[in-house]
Amino acid sequence: MKKYLLFVGLLLGGGAFTSCESYLDVNDNPNNPSTTTPNFLLPSIISNGIQTQMFTALRTPYIEQYVVSRTANSGGNDQFRFTNAQSTNTFNYSYFQSGGNIPPMIAAAQAEGSAYYVGAGKIMQALILAHLTDMMGDVPYSEAYQGGANFKPKYDSQEQIYATVNQLLDEGIIEMSKDASANSRPFYSTAPSESGDILYKGDVKKWIRLAYSLKARQLQHLTKKTSYDPAAVLALVDKGFTSSDDDAQIQFQTAIAPLANTTNIFGTTRANFGTATFSTNFIRYLNGSTYPGVVDPRFGIMAPTTSTGVAPGVGTTATINLTPGSTITDFYASWYARDLGYFEVITYHELKFIEAEAAFKAGNRGRALTAYKEGIRAHMAKIGSGGTFSAPAVTFPVITPSQIAAYLSSSAVAQTEAQLASPNNPNVPRAIMEQKYIAMFLNPESWSDMRRYDFNSDVYVNLQYPVGNSVNTPLAAATDPAMRWPRRMLPGATETLYNPDEVARMFSEAGSTTNDDYIAKPLWWDRP
Repeated sequence: MKKYLLFVGLLLGGGAFTSCESYLDVNDNPNNPSTTTPNFLLPSIISNGIQTQMFTALRTPYIEQYVVSRTANSGGNDQFRFTNAQSTNTFNYSYFQSGGNIPPMIAAAQAEGSAYYVGAGKIMQALILAHLTDMMGDVPYSEAYQGGANFKPKYDSQEQIYATVNQLLDEGIIEMSKDASANSRPFYSTAPSESGDILYKGDVKKWIRLAYSLKARQLQHLTKKTSYDPAAVLALVDKGFTSSDDDAQIQFQTAIAPLANTTNIFGTTRANFGTATFSTNFIRYLNGSTYPGVVDPRFGIMAPTTSTGVAPGVGTTATINLTPGSTITDFYASWYARDLGYFEVITYHELKFIEAEAAFKAGNRGRALTAYKEGIRAHMAKIGSGGTFSAPAVTFPVITPSQIAAYLSSSAVAQTEAQLASPNNPNVPRAIMEQKYIAMFLNPESWSDMRRYDFNSDVYVNLQYPVGNSVNTPLAAATDPAMRWPRRMLPGATETLYNPDEVARMFSEAGSTTNDDYIAKPLWWDRP
Protein backbone atom coordinates (compact mmCIF):
# COMPACT_ATOMS: atom_id res chain seq x y z
CA MET A 1 0.00 0.00 0.00
CA LYS A 2 1.56 3.23 -1.11
CA LYS A 3 1.53 6.06 1.42
CA TYR A 4 2.34 9.64 0.71
CA LEU A 5 2.66 12.87 2.58
CA LEU A 6 -0.01 15.45 3.19
CA PHE A 7 1.21 18.86 2.10
CA VAL A 8 -0.81 21.90 3.06
CA GLY A 9 -0.80 24.78 0.61
CA LEU A 10 1.87 25.29 -1.99
CA LEU A 11 4.98 23.28 -1.23
CA LEU A 12 8.10 25.21 -2.10
CA GLY A 13 11.68 24.04 -1.71
CA GLY A 14 14.77 25.91 -0.66
CA GLY A 15 17.15 25.23 -3.55
CA ALA A 16 14.64 25.72 -6.31
CA PHE A 17 14.99 29.44 -6.84
CA THR A 18 17.80 31.79 -7.85
CA SER A 19 18.96 34.40 -5.35
CA CYS A 20 18.27 38.11 -5.81
CA GLU A 21 20.47 39.53 -8.55
CA SER A 22 20.51 43.05 -7.16
CA TYR A 23 19.98 44.92 -3.93
CA LEU A 24 17.33 46.87 -5.86
CA ASP A 25 15.02 43.81 -5.71
CA VAL A 26 13.76 45.00 -2.33
CA ASN A 27 10.15 44.03 -3.07
CA ASP A 28 10.92 40.42 -3.98
CA ASN A 29 10.15 38.16 -1.04
CA PRO A 30 12.50 35.14 -1.28
CA ASN A 31 10.11 33.16 0.92
CA ASN A 32 7.20 33.72 -1.46
CA PRO A 33 8.61 33.39 -4.99
CA SER A 34 6.47 34.02 -8.04
CA THR A 35 7.89 31.14 -10.08
CA THR A 36 9.06 27.64 -9.34
CA THR A 37 9.75 24.31 -11.01
CA PRO A 38 7.29 21.47 -11.63
CA ASN A 39 8.70 19.22 -8.91
CA PHE A 40 7.76 21.76 -6.24
CA LEU A 41 4.27 22.37 -7.62
CA LEU A 42 3.17 18.76 -8.06
CA PRO A 43 3.08 17.78 -4.33
CA SER A 44 0.61 20.58 -3.59
CA ILE A 45 -1.49 19.67 -6.63
CA ILE A 46 -1.69 16.05 -5.50
CA SER A 47 -2.38 16.65 -1.83
CA ASN A 48 -4.84 19.51 -2.23
CA GLY A 49 -6.49 17.84 -5.23
CA ILE A 50 -7.19 14.74 -3.18
CA GLN A 51 -8.40 16.88 -0.29
CA THR A 52 -11.11 18.22 -2.59
CA GLN A 53 -12.87 14.87 -2.29
CA MET A 54 -12.01 14.63 1.39
CA PHE A 55 -13.78 17.89 2.26
CA THR A 56 -16.85 16.75 0.35
CA ALA A 57 -16.86 13.73 2.66
CA LEU A 58 -17.72 15.99 5.58
CA ARG A 59 -21.26 16.13 4.12
CA THR A 60 -21.99 13.14 1.93
CA PRO A 61 -21.73 10.41 4.63
CA TYR A 62 -24.96 11.81 6.08
CA ILE A 63 -26.75 11.51 2.73
CA GLU A 64 -25.32 8.01 2.27
CA GLN A 65 -26.41 7.15 5.82
CA TYR A 66 -23.05 5.94 6.95
CA VAL A 67 -23.49 8.34 9.86
CA VAL A 68 -26.30 10.39 11.41
CA SER A 69 -26.49 13.12 14.01
CA ARG A 70 -26.69 12.12 17.68
CA THR A 71 -29.02 15.11 18.17
CA ALA A 72 -32.69 14.49 17.46
CA ASN A 73 -34.34 16.65 14.80
CA SER A 74 -31.12 18.63 14.34
CA GLY A 75 -32.12 20.15 11.02
CA GLY A 76 -28.65 19.31 9.78
CA ASN A 77 -27.02 17.14 7.16
CA ASP A 78 -28.88 13.93 7.98
CA GLN A 79 -32.16 15.79 7.44
CA PHE A 80 -30.93 17.12 4.11
CA ARG A 81 -30.54 20.75 5.11
CA PHE A 82 -27.40 22.17 3.50
CA THR A 83 -25.79 25.57 3.07
CA ASN A 84 -23.62 27.13 0.36
CA ALA A 85 -20.79 27.44 2.87
CA GLN A 86 -20.69 23.66 3.19
CA SER A 87 -19.79 23.42 -0.50
CA THR A 88 -17.09 26.08 -0.47
CA ASN A 89 -14.11 23.83 0.28
CA THR A 90 -15.13 21.38 -2.44
CA PHE A 91 -15.22 24.22 -4.96
CA ASN A 92 -12.24 26.22 -3.73
CA TYR A 93 -9.88 23.27 -3.40
CA SER A 94 -10.76 22.34 -6.97
CA TYR A 95 -9.60 25.70 -8.31
CA PHE A 96 -7.58 27.83 -5.91
CA GLN A 97 -5.68 25.37 -3.70
CA SER A 98 -4.98 22.79 -6.39
CA GLY A 99 -6.33 23.32 -9.88
CA GLY A 100 -4.91 26.82 -10.24
CA ASN A 101 -1.38 25.42 -9.98
CA ILE A 102 -1.89 22.89 -12.76
CA PRO A 103 -1.72 25.14 -15.88
CA PRO A 104 1.56 26.82 -14.78
CA MET A 105 3.06 23.48 -13.81
CA ILE A 106 2.16 21.96 -17.18
CA ALA A 107 3.54 25.02 -19.00
CA ALA A 108 6.80 24.85 -17.06
CA ALA A 109 7.07 21.10 -17.62
CA GLN A 110 6.47 21.45 -21.34
CA ALA A 111 9.06 24.22 -21.57
CA GLU A 112 11.77 22.14 -19.91
CA GLY A 113 10.74 18.82 -21.46
CA SER A 114 9.35 16.93 -18.45
CA ALA A 115 6.61 14.77 -19.94
CA TYR A 116 5.72 12.94 -16.72
CA TYR A 117 4.89 16.19 -14.96
CA VAL A 118 2.66 17.14 -17.88
CA GLY A 119 0.94 13.75 -17.60
CA ALA A 120 0.49 14.01 -13.84
CA GLY A 121 -0.98 17.47 -14.23
CA LYS A 122 -3.53 16.31 -16.77
CA ILE A 123 -4.54 13.26 -14.73
CA MET A 124 -4.88 15.32 -11.54
CA GLN A 125 -6.91 17.93 -13.43
CA ALA A 126 -9.22 15.15 -14.61
CA LEU A 127 -9.52 13.67 -11.12
CA ILE A 128 -10.43 17.05 -9.63
CA LEU A 129 -12.91 18.01 -12.36
CA ALA A 130 -14.55 14.59 -12.31
CA HIS A 131 -15.25 14.78 -8.60
CA LEU A 132 -16.45 18.37 -8.71
CA THR A 133 -18.90 17.81 -11.54
CA ASP A 134 -20.22 14.61 -9.97
CA MET A 135 -21.06 16.58 -6.84
CA MET A 136 -22.25 19.87 -8.39
CA GLY A 137 -23.07 19.40 -12.08
CA ASP A 138 -22.03 22.28 -14.36
CA VAL A 139 -18.66 23.78 -13.33
CA PRO A 140 -16.11 26.17 -14.89
CA TYR A 141 -13.29 24.89 -17.06
CA SER A 142 -13.04 26.50 -20.50
CA GLU A 143 -12.90 29.98 -18.90
CA ALA A 144 -11.32 28.95 -15.60
CA TYR A 145 -7.80 29.72 -14.31
CA GLN A 146 -7.66 33.24 -15.74
CA GLY A 147 -7.14 34.97 -12.41
CA GLY A 148 -8.04 38.63 -12.29
CA ALA A 149 -8.78 38.60 -16.02
CA ASN A 150 -12.04 36.77 -15.36
CA PHE A 151 -13.60 36.47 -11.93
CA LYS A 152 -16.86 35.27 -13.47
CA PRO A 153 -16.08 32.30 -15.73
CA LYS A 154 -18.96 30.59 -17.44
CA TYR A 155 -19.94 27.12 -16.23
CA ASP A 156 -19.50 24.37 -18.82
CA SER A 157 -22.22 21.76 -19.04
CA GLN A 158 -21.65 18.53 -17.18
CA GLU A 159 -21.79 16.62 -20.46
CA GLN A 160 -18.93 18.79 -21.77
CA ILE A 161 -16.98 18.39 -18.53
CA TYR A 162 -17.25 14.61 -18.88
CA ALA A 163 -15.79 14.84 -22.38
CA THR A 164 -13.01 17.09 -21.05
CA VAL A 165 -12.20 14.66 -18.23
CA ASN A 166 -11.94 11.79 -20.69
CA GLN A 167 -9.70 13.82 -23.01
CA LEU A 168 -7.42 14.89 -20.15
CA LEU A 169 -7.02 11.29 -19.03
CA ASP A 170 -6.19 10.15 -22.56
CA GLU A 171 -3.62 12.92 -22.89
CA GLY A 172 -2.18 12.08 -19.49
CA ILE A 173 -1.79 8.43 -20.47
CA ILE A 174 0.09 9.46 -23.62
CA GLU A 175 2.54 11.59 -21.61
CA MET A 176 3.07 8.91 -18.98
CA SER A 177 3.67 6.29 -21.67
CA LYS A 178 6.65 8.17 -23.08
CA ASP A 179 10.21 6.94 -22.60
CA ALA A 180 12.03 8.16 -19.50
CA SER A 181 14.29 10.22 -21.77
CA ALA A 182 11.28 12.50 -22.38
CA ASN A 183 11.41 13.60 -18.74
CA SER A 184 14.26 16.03 -18.12
CA ARG A 185 14.10 16.09 -14.32
CA PRO A 186 13.51 13.26 -11.81
CA PHE A 187 9.81 12.54 -11.45
CA TYR A 188 10.35 11.90 -7.75
CA SER A 189 13.18 12.86 -5.44
CA THR A 190 13.90 12.78 -1.71
CA ALA A 191 16.91 15.11 -1.79
CA PRO A 192 17.41 17.82 -0.76
CA SER A 193 13.75 17.52 0.21
CA GLU A 194 10.91 15.34 -1.00
CA SER A 195 9.51 16.66 -4.25
CA GLY A 196 7.73 15.53 -7.39
CA ASP A 197 5.45 12.54 -7.43
CA ILE A 198 4.49 12.05 -3.78
CA LEU A 199 1.58 9.85 -4.88
CA TYR A 200 3.34 6.89 -6.51
CA LYS A 201 6.99 7.74 -5.87
CA GLY A 202 7.75 8.10 -9.57
CA ASP A 203 6.01 4.93 -10.81
CA VAL A 204 4.45 6.06 -14.09
CA LYS A 205 2.78 2.70 -14.65
CA LYS A 206 0.65 3.31 -11.57
CA TRP A 207 -0.32 6.73 -12.90
CA ILE A 208 -1.45 5.06 -16.11
CA ARG A 209 -3.48 2.52 -14.17
CA LEU A 210 -5.00 5.36 -12.14
CA ALA A 211 -6.07 7.11 -15.34
CA TYR A 212 -7.74 4.00 -16.74
CA SER A 213 -9.45 3.33 -13.41
CA LEU A 214 -10.84 6.87 -13.36
CA LYS A 215 -12.04 6.47 -16.95
CA ALA A 216 -13.86 3.28 -15.92
CA ARG A 217 -15.48 4.98 -12.94
CA GLN A 218 -16.73 7.93 -14.99
CA LEU A 219 -18.06 5.73 -17.78
CA GLN A 220 -19.88 3.56 -15.25
CA HIS A 221 -21.74 6.65 -14.05
CA LEU A 222 -23.61 6.71 -17.36
CA THR A 223 -25.78 3.65 -16.67
CA LYS A 224 -28.95 5.72 -17.18
CA LYS A 225 -27.85 6.87 -20.63
CA THR A 226 -28.66 4.95 -23.82
CA SER A 227 -25.00 5.36 -24.79
CA TYR A 228 -23.83 3.31 -21.80
CA ASP A 229 -21.61 0.42 -22.90
CA PRO A 230 -20.60 -2.05 -20.19
CA ALA A 231 -18.11 -3.72 -22.55
CA ALA A 232 -16.25 -0.40 -22.83
CA VAL A 233 -16.11 -0.16 -19.04
CA LEU A 234 -14.67 -3.67 -18.79
CA ALA A 235 -12.02 -2.85 -21.38
CA LEU A 236 -10.91 0.07 -19.21
CA VAL A 237 -10.97 -2.04 -16.06
CA ASP A 238 -8.56 -4.45 -17.72
CA LYS A 239 -6.01 -1.61 -17.91
CA GLY A 240 -6.68 -0.27 -14.41
CA PHE A 241 -5.50 -1.11 -10.91
CA THR A 242 -4.09 -4.59 -10.36
CA SER A 243 -3.92 -4.65 -6.54
CA SER A 244 -4.43 -2.49 -3.45
CA ASP A 245 -0.85 -1.29 -3.89
CA ASP A 246 -2.22 0.94 -6.67
CA ASP A 247 -4.77 2.71 -4.45
CA ALA A 248 -4.85 6.49 -4.72
CA GLN A 249 -5.08 7.75 -1.16
CA ILE A 250 -3.76 10.55 1.00
CA GLN A 251 -1.74 9.67 4.08
CA PHE A 252 -2.22 11.91 7.09
CA GLN A 253 0.70 12.93 9.26
CA THR A 254 1.50 14.56 12.57
CA ALA A 255 1.44 18.33 12.28
CA ILE A 256 4.94 19.73 12.72
CA ALA A 257 5.28 23.50 12.49
CA PRO A 258 4.76 25.25 10.16
CA LEU A 259 2.33 22.57 8.97
CA ALA A 260 -1.18 22.52 10.47
CA ASN A 261 -4.32 20.43 10.03
CA THR A 262 -2.39 17.46 8.66
CA THR A 263 -4.25 14.83 10.69
CA ASN A 264 -7.31 12.92 9.50
CA ILE A 265 -10.32 15.02 8.57
CA PHE A 266 -12.38 12.28 10.28
CA GLY A 267 -10.08 12.01 13.32
CA THR A 268 -10.39 13.09 16.94
CA THR A 269 -7.90 15.97 16.67
CA ARG A 270 -9.93 17.83 14.06
CA ALA A 271 -13.20 16.67 15.65
CA ASN A 272 -15.47 17.15 12.64
CA PHE A 273 -17.70 14.22 13.58
CA GLY A 274 -18.06 14.88 17.30
CA THR A 275 -21.85 15.00 16.93
CA ALA A 276 -22.11 11.95 14.65
CA THR A 277 -22.77 8.29 15.26
CA PHE A 278 -23.21 5.34 12.93
CA SER A 279 -26.53 4.95 11.16
CA THR A 280 -28.72 1.95 11.74
CA ASN A 281 -28.57 1.45 7.99
CA PHE A 282 -24.81 0.82 8.07
CA ILE A 283 -24.58 -1.19 11.30
CA ARG A 284 -27.22 -3.65 10.10
CA TYR A 285 -24.91 -4.73 7.27
CA LEU A 286 -22.23 -5.66 9.79
CA ASN A 287 -24.00 -7.05 12.86
CA GLY A 288 -25.90 -9.99 11.38
CA SER A 289 -29.24 -8.20 10.83
CA THR A 290 -29.22 -7.78 7.04
CA TYR A 291 -27.47 -11.13 6.63
CA PRO A 292 -29.03 -13.16 9.47
CA GLY A 293 -26.55 -15.18 11.44
CA VAL A 294 -23.48 -13.74 9.70
CA VAL A 295 -21.48 -11.13 11.62
CA ASP A 296 -19.07 -9.35 9.32
CA PRO A 297 -15.41 -9.67 10.43
CA ARG A 298 -15.12 -5.94 9.68
CA PHE A 299 -17.44 -5.28 12.63
CA GLY A 300 -15.10 -4.09 15.35
CA ILE A 301 -12.90 -2.38 12.77
CA MET A 302 -15.27 -0.18 10.83
CA ALA A 303 -17.40 0.36 13.94
CA PRO A 304 -17.32 -0.94 17.53
CA THR A 305 -19.27 -4.14 18.09
CA THR A 306 -21.23 -2.30 20.80
CA SER A 307 -22.69 0.10 18.22
CA THR A 308 -26.37 -0.30 17.47
CA GLY A 309 -26.76 2.57 15.07
CA VAL A 310 -29.35 5.34 15.05
CA ALA A 311 -32.02 6.32 12.52
CA PRO A 312 -31.68 9.76 10.89
CA GLY A 313 -33.43 12.46 12.87
CA VAL A 314 -34.10 10.27 15.91
CA GLY A 315 -31.00 11.10 17.93
CA THR A 316 -29.59 9.23 20.91
CA THR A 317 -28.06 9.71 24.33
CA ALA A 318 -27.37 6.01 24.77
CA THR A 319 -23.82 5.29 25.95
CA ILE A 320 -23.86 2.15 23.82
CA ASN A 321 -23.16 4.44 20.87
CA LEU A 322 -20.04 5.91 22.43
CA THR A 323 -16.51 4.64 22.06
CA PRO A 324 -16.12 1.83 24.63
CA GLY A 325 -14.45 3.20 27.75
CA SER A 326 -14.80 6.77 26.53
CA THR A 327 -17.21 9.67 26.54
CA ILE A 328 -16.78 10.45 22.84
CA THR A 329 -18.92 9.20 20.00
CA ASP A 330 -18.39 5.68 18.70
CA PHE A 331 -17.49 7.10 15.28
CA TYR A 332 -14.01 7.78 16.63
CA ALA A 333 -13.44 4.11 17.33
CA SER A 334 -13.54 3.40 13.61
CA TRP A 335 -10.42 2.37 11.69
CA TYR A 336 -11.33 5.18 9.28
CA ALA A 337 -11.15 7.79 12.06
CA ARG A 338 -7.52 7.22 13.02
CA ASP A 339 -5.72 10.56 13.22
CA LEU A 340 -2.87 9.16 11.12
CA GLY A 341 -4.99 7.09 8.79
CA TYR A 342 -5.64 7.99 5.19
CA PHE A 343 -8.34 9.09 2.81
CA GLU A 344 -9.10 6.91 -0.21
CA VAL A 345 -9.97 8.57 -3.50
CA ILE A 346 -10.19 5.54 -5.77
CA THR A 347 -9.05 2.04 -4.95
CA TYR A 348 -8.53 -1.43 -6.32
CA HIS A 349 -11.50 -2.78 -4.38
CA GLU A 350 -13.74 -0.07 -5.86
CA LEU A 351 -12.55 -0.99 -9.34
CA LYS A 352 -13.43 -4.65 -8.74
CA PHE A 353 -16.98 -3.65 -7.83
CA ILE A 354 -17.15 -1.45 -10.94
CA GLU A 355 -16.05 -4.49 -12.92
CA ALA A 356 -18.65 -6.67 -11.21
CA GLU A 357 -21.49 -4.25 -11.95
CA ALA A 358 -20.42 -3.71 -15.57
CA ALA A 359 -20.04 -7.47 -16.14
CA PHE A 360 -23.48 -8.02 -14.60
CA LYS A 361 -25.02 -5.48 -16.99
CA ALA A 362 -23.11 -7.02 -19.92
CA GLY A 363 -24.64 -10.41 -19.13
CA ASN A 364 -21.32 -11.92 -18.05
CA ARG A 365 -22.49 -13.03 -14.63
CA GLY A 366 -19.54 -15.38 -14.14
CA ARG A 367 -17.07 -12.52 -14.39
CA ALA A 368 -19.35 -10.42 -12.20
CA LEU A 369 -19.36 -13.03 -9.43
CA THR A 370 -15.58 -13.38 -9.48
CA ALA A 371 -14.92 -9.62 -9.43
CA TYR A 372 -17.51 -9.08 -6.69
CA LYS A 373 -15.84 -11.60 -4.39
CA GLU A 374 -12.41 -10.16 -5.13
CA GLY A 375 -13.66 -6.69 -4.18
CA ILE A 376 -14.84 -8.02 -0.81
CA ARG A 377 -11.59 -9.90 -0.22
CA ALA A 378 -9.40 -6.94 -1.13
CA HIS A 379 -11.24 -4.58 1.20
CA MET A 380 -11.15 -7.00 4.12
CA ALA A 381 -7.45 -7.67 3.60
CA LYS A 382 -6.71 -3.96 3.46
CA ILE A 383 -8.41 -2.93 6.70
CA GLY A 384 -7.83 -6.18 8.57
CA SER A 385 -4.17 -5.84 9.49
CA GLY A 386 -4.85 -4.96 13.13
CA GLY A 387 -3.11 -2.25 15.11
CA THR A 388 -3.83 0.07 18.00
CA PHE A 389 -5.09 3.62 18.03
CA SER A 390 -4.23 5.51 21.21
CA ALA A 391 -6.73 8.37 21.27
CA PRO A 392 -9.24 6.94 21.96
CA ALA A 393 -7.68 3.65 23.01
CA VAL A 394 -8.84 1.15 20.39
CA THR A 395 -7.25 -2.12 19.31
CA PHE A 396 -8.46 -3.29 15.92
CA PRO A 397 -8.78 -7.02 15.35
CA VAL A 398 -6.90 -8.81 12.60
CA ILE A 399 -8.97 -10.37 9.83
CA THR A 400 -7.32 -13.66 8.95
CA PRO A 401 -7.40 -15.32 5.54
CA SER A 402 -9.57 -18.06 7.04
CA GLN A 403 -12.08 -15.47 8.27
CA ILE A 404 -12.20 -13.89 4.84
CA ALA A 405 -12.72 -17.31 3.25
CA ALA A 406 -15.49 -18.13 5.72
CA TYR A 407 -17.29 -14.87 5.03
CA LEU A 408 -16.96 -15.29 1.27
CA SER A 409 -18.58 -18.71 1.52
CA SER A 410 -21.34 -17.54 3.89
CA SER A 411 -24.94 -16.59 3.16
CA ALA A 412 -23.95 -12.91 3.35
CA VAL A 413 -22.25 -13.29 -0.03
CA ALA A 414 -23.80 -14.39 -3.31
CA GLN A 415 -22.63 -17.91 -4.13
CA THR A 416 -24.25 -18.19 -7.54
CA GLU A 417 -24.68 -15.86 -10.48
CA ALA A 418 -28.43 -15.72 -9.85
CA GLN A 419 -27.90 -14.56 -6.26
CA LEU A 420 -26.16 -11.39 -7.46
CA ALA A 421 -29.54 -9.94 -8.45
CA SER A 422 -32.24 -8.49 -6.24
CA PRO A 423 -35.00 -11.03 -5.47
CA ASN A 424 -37.47 -8.36 -6.61
CA ASN A 425 -35.72 -7.39 -9.83
CA PRO A 426 -33.37 -9.66 -11.80
CA ASN A 427 -31.85 -6.63 -13.54
CA VAL A 428 -30.65 -4.99 -10.31
CA PRO A 429 -27.29 -6.23 -8.90
CA ARG A 430 -28.23 -5.86 -5.25
CA ALA A 431 -25.47 -8.09 -3.85
CA ILE A 432 -22.77 -6.20 -5.74
CA MET A 433 -23.98 -2.75 -4.74
CA GLU A 434 -24.48 -3.73 -1.09
CA GLN A 435 -20.93 -4.97 -0.70
CA LYS A 436 -19.61 -1.99 -2.63
CA TYR A 437 -21.50 0.27 -0.23
CA ILE A 438 -19.81 -1.35 2.76
CA ALA A 439 -16.34 -1.19 1.22
CA MET A 440 -16.75 2.45 0.14
CA PHE A 441 -17.39 3.66 3.70
CA LEU A 442 -17.43 7.50 3.90
CA ASN A 443 -16.46 7.91 0.23
CA PRO A 444 -18.59 10.44 -1.71
CA GLU A 445 -18.61 8.02 -4.63
CA SER A 446 -21.26 5.98 -2.80
CA TRP A 447 -23.62 8.91 -3.30
CA SER A 448 -23.04 8.63 -7.05
CA ASP A 449 -24.07 4.97 -6.89
CA MET A 450 -27.15 5.74 -4.81
CA ARG A 451 -28.27 8.40 -7.26
CA ARG A 452 -27.77 6.04 -10.19
CA TYR A 453 -30.05 3.54 -8.48
CA ASP A 454 -32.48 6.20 -7.25
CA PHE A 455 -31.97 5.13 -3.62
CA ASN A 456 -34.00 2.05 -4.57
CA SER A 457 -35.01 -0.23 -1.69
CA ASP A 458 -34.32 -3.20 -3.97
CA VAL A 459 -30.65 -2.22 -3.58
CA TYR A 460 -30.40 -0.25 -0.35
CA VAL A 461 -32.65 -2.29 1.86
CA ASN A 462 -31.80 -0.57 5.16
CA LEU A 463 -32.23 3.07 4.17
CA GLN A 464 -34.60 4.99 6.41
CA TYR A 465 -36.06 8.34 5.45
CA PRO A 466 -35.23 11.07 7.98
CA VAL A 467 -37.85 11.96 10.55
CA GLY A 468 -38.60 15.22 12.37
CA ASN A 469 -40.05 18.59 11.49
CA SER A 470 -36.67 19.86 10.26
CA VAL A 471 -36.45 17.53 7.27
CA ASN A 472 -35.95 19.32 3.95
CA THR A 473 -39.54 20.23 3.07
CA PRO A 474 -39.44 20.14 -0.77
CA LEU A 475 -37.73 16.74 -0.70
CA ALA A 476 -40.07 15.27 1.90
CA ALA A 477 -43.11 16.50 -0.07
CA ALA A 478 -42.06 14.88 -3.35
CA THR A 479 -44.60 12.32 -4.58
CA ASP A 480 -41.98 10.25 -6.43
CA PRO A 481 -39.97 8.32 -3.79
CA ALA A 482 -36.85 8.57 -5.95
CA MET A 483 -37.02 12.36 -5.81
CA ARG A 484 -37.07 12.58 -2.02
CA TRP A 485 -33.27 12.35 -1.78
CA PRO A 486 -30.53 14.94 -2.47
CA ARG A 487 -29.12 14.77 -6.00
CA ARG A 488 -26.53 17.58 -6.05
CA MET A 489 -24.53 19.90 -3.80
CA LEU A 490 -25.16 23.62 -3.64
CA PRO A 491 -22.79 26.10 -5.33
CA GLY A 492 -20.01 27.26 -3.02
CA ALA A 493 -20.56 30.43 -1.00
CA THR A 494 -17.73 32.17 -2.85
CA GLU A 495 -19.56 31.64 -6.14
CA THR A 496 -22.78 33.15 -4.81
CA LEU A 497 -20.72 36.26 -4.03
CA TYR A 498 -18.40 36.56 -7.02
CA ASN A 499 -20.17 34.72 -9.82
CA PRO A 500 -23.86 35.24 -9.00
CA ASP A 501 -25.04 35.34 -12.62
CA GLU A 502 -23.90 31.77 -13.28
CA VAL A 503 -25.40 30.58 -10.01
CA ALA A 504 -28.69 32.27 -10.91
CA ARG A 505 -28.60 30.69 -14.37
CA MET A 506 -28.18 27.20 -12.92
CA PHE A 507 -31.03 27.74 -10.46
CA SER A 508 -33.23 28.98 -13.31
CA GLU A 509 -32.39 26.01 -15.54
CA ALA A 510 -33.12 23.65 -12.66
CA GLY A 511 -36.45 25.39 -12.05
CA SER A 512 -35.47 26.17 -8.46
CA THR A 513 -35.86 29.23 -6.27
CA THR A 514 -34.53 27.87 -2.96
CA ASN A 515 -31.50 25.89 -1.84
CA ASP A 516 -33.69 23.15 -0.37
CA ASP A 517 -35.34 22.63 -3.74
CA TYR A 518 -32.18 22.98 -5.82
CA ILE A 519 -30.41 20.00 -4.26
CA ALA A 520 -33.30 17.79 -5.39
CA LYS A 521 -32.59 18.32 -9.11
CA PRO A 522 -30.83 15.41 -10.86
CA LEU A 523 -27.59 16.05 -12.71
CA TRP A 524 -27.07 15.29 -16.41
CA TRP A 525 -25.80 11.72 -15.86
CA ASP A 526 -28.56 11.14 -13.30
CA ARG A 527 -31.22 11.48 -16.00
CA PRO A 528 -32.06 9.21 -18.95
